[in-house]
Amino acid sequence: MIYKYYINNLHCAGCANKIQMEIEKFKEVNEVNINFYTKTLTLDLDNRVDEAVFFKELDRLVRKTEPGTTLQRFEEKKVEVSTEEEKINKIPVIIGIALFITGFFLKDEKIKDIVLISAYLLSGYDILIKAFKNIFKGNILDENFLMSIATIGAIILRDFSEAVGVMIFYKIGEYFQELAVANSKKSIDELMKIKPDIVNLKSKDGEIKKVLPSEVKVGDIIVVKAGEKVSLDGVVINGSTTVDKSILTGEAIPVLLEIGDEALSGSLNLTSAIEIRVTKLYSNSTISKIIELIETATNRKAKTEKFITKFSKYYTPLVVFLAIVIGIFVPLLTGDSFKVWGEKALVFLVISCPCALVLSIPLTFFATIGKASKLGILIKGGNYLERLKDIDSVIFDKTGTLTKGEFKVVRVEAVNSDEETLIRYAKIGEFYSNHPIAKAINSYTDVEINESLIQGYNEKAGYGVNVLYDDNEVFVGNRKYIDFLKIETNLEEREESFVYVALNNRFIGRVVLEDEIKQSSIETIKKLTEKGINSYMLTGDNSKIADRIASSLNLKKENIYSNLLPEEKVKYVEEIKSKSKKGVVFIGDGINDAPALSISDVGISMGKNGSDIAIESSDVVLINDEPIKIIELLDLASQNKQVVFENILLILGIKALVMILGVMGYANLWSAVFADVGVSIIGVLNSSKILKRL
Repeated sequence: MIYKYYINNLHCAGCANKIQMEIEKFKEVNEVNINFYTKTLTLDLDNRVDEAVFFKELDRLVRKTEPGTTLQRFEEKKVEVSTEEEKINKIPVIIGIALFITGFFLKDEKIKDIVLISAYLLSGYDILIKAFKNIFKGNILDENFLMSIATIGAIILRDFSEAVGVMIFYKIGEYFQELAVANSKKSIDELMKIKPDIVNLKSKDGEIKKVLPSEVKVGDIIVVKAGEKVSLDGVVINGSTTVDKSILTGEAIPVLLEIGDEALSGSLNLTSAIEIRVTKLYSNSTISKIIELIETATNRKAKTEKFITKFSKYYTPLVVFLAIVIGIFVPLLTGDSFKVWGEKALVFLVISCPCALVLSIPLTFFATIGKASKLGILIKGGNYLERLKDIDSVIFDKTGTLTKGEFKVVRVEAVNSDEETLIRYAKIGEFYSNHPIAKAINSYTDVEINESLIQGYNEKAGYGVNVLYDDNEVFVGNRKYIDFLKIETNLEEREESFVYVALNNRFIGRVVLEDEIKQSSIETIKKLTEKGINSYMLTGDNSKIADRIASSLNLKKENIYSNLLPEEKVKYVEEIKSKSKKGVVFIGDGINDAPALSISDVGISMGKNGSDIAIESSDVVLINDEPIKIIELLDLASQNKQVVFENILLILGIKALVMILGVMGYANLWSAVFADVGVSIIGVLNSSKILKRL
């Protein structure tokens, strides 16, 4: 069972990491993830556990592991630290800075020492108190304890100005670090401010009242005024307007909505009031799914994030051990001054905090996922984002992915019957189907069907349907179905899409349909080729139709698989995976694509017209159904990889350099604080640049 909580007053990424590792020790917990940026804890708890009882134990653990933090249920109003309290906390530091500066102008050494000690206590009293409390809780390797030991060590060595300066520099660095994180979080929060608060519900008597989106039912009518967001998915039944769908698709060009057009929740109404008949509950709406996917994306961590979590577990004890060796054992063995080597050891203590890594690496993934959502790409987790950096093959389903999937009847070829009879029985066969071809046939002409006369319905996946209608047996399907039934057609197969119709085992004609290639499909294949990525197409169409479309898309003939049944798609995806040296992406939209989406390295579904099963089975969702978005997605994955590499190299490189310089006597505590807090700020700012790219 999944539970979600807020962690209030959580100010340290390393502390978040520590809390997570402690919770992982519970045998009742299947999986735990803490998002430092949203201050949320997501827990997969054994179904046999009483959550109410376990919550108390969990809250106790959180408070013990990181004093001052509290656990709060997600559905409750979030507790925020007041601005006044933050101001009060800063006043002692400001006074401490003033005293520190004053100390430089004092000539009397005793008075100077008193002033500097006072400055030290004012600027670092909270850190000292936390460190003291943590000793009794066994937390002797947190940043508060390490900073306290390092600065107290400096005081013992009578480096008062350095001890005060380092403490103040650390506090200022922490402030700027929090500021950088807050700015990054603010940018990401902007992406999440799409949840509708109220809806204008129109009653049967024409009265309009404001209600919550969750209170609106399918079939209700809502009014969206100019300047308001569309709160729920539906169809426009009155009025026309232009809407901004950029929050959904990343495209800033306004789109015209008229009567009969689909309105997606999250769109911004720009010009005129419209009335919409709701087609989906809020829980199933586009905007609700976007919010849910973004909020849960951080629960699926990438290998790099998991590695950093494990690395930090061993990094701090290792560096502290080196500090002990340098500060105690080296002078004992060499006979050198304890003061000299003690100062070098203090440098190691300050650098031993892993916050820079556990802060910047998850932020990089978090920012990338947030940026992708603004571009109309929903990535369900950092693990999928990481897989996308090494892809050499992209497999496309044809209908609804490379083509619009909006078939239209272009011709009717009646044999042994008239056109009206042919269309009637074609409609009877496709009456219960939601396939794009079925929709095209059912919307063609105004021939009426009496549903009560449909006595039986049997579908053979990948072939067609068999319907009993008014004691007549109707067969509607593709050429393979007619051949399977051994019904003679005497018609030539051409490069077109056909639906064959037979009545009582007698062929009566076929319906000719046409599906248009999406405008961005050609460009997508071209850009994938430029990136050195192979493109494949799978389709149930005959080879002639497949070859014609492949030719238009400039796809290699050997990369086309046609005449496929649903189960055969899985077979060919596995075959392509076996030949791939890196990874394989499958992109589809239909129910029959779900197995292929599941077995590919990364499954991508179409969010607008894609089936619910396809969306559920996929790892990434393209909201506007445009295949060109795969290029933006791959670019984002590449940028994410680059920034993660930059941060790891930068942070570990600077820390290692300062350690080496410290041992050689060229780096002091000021340098160590920069290697700790300074690189954290740089890492956060470097991660944040993803939000400004593209």
